[in-house]
Amino acid sequence: MAQAMLRSSLQGEIEADVEIKAPATKFYNMFAVRPQDVSIASPENIQGVSVQEGEMVRVGTRVTWNYVLDGKPKVAKDRIEAMEPKKNMIKYRVVEGDLMKEFKTFLFTVQVTPKQGGRGSVVKWNMSYEKIDEYVANPETLLQVCVNMIKDIDKMLV
Repeated sequence: MAQAMLRSSLQGEIEADVEIKAPATKFYNMFAVRPQDVSIASPENIQGVSVQEGEMVRVGTRVTWNYVLDGKPKVAKDRIEAMEPKKNMIKYRVVEGDLMKEFKTFLFTVQVTPKQGGRGSVVKWNMSYEKIDEYVANPETLLQVCVNMIKDIDKMLV
């Protein structure tokens, strides 16, 4: 499920593919159009989401995510970096918040693909990053939070 692809000791990429029952477009819209509903679907992982600047469905929009990692409340302030609705893909760049204490750069890419020959979809959740130093751990626990959130959203959508 999860794979780590390391580029150097400080740069890395980790991702998970998660099969869901919901249609690809419906899942994608949770992140592109209605991110505030993510906290309704997965309150144990995401405590709140708010649009701080701009409008959803637009590159450049700033979104604040309040999430829980290792039992502690955290904040990530992201900017939508890219969107491709035909591919059900959205990319967020973290610009402020707790992750920036340990990472120089951090990007989340979510792409949802309909399953071939069947109902449901596959969510590819990718995180690429550059750590501030070699003492920072790879973000496997954060990836697990994201996988849990994906499963919660799927339950809400089907």
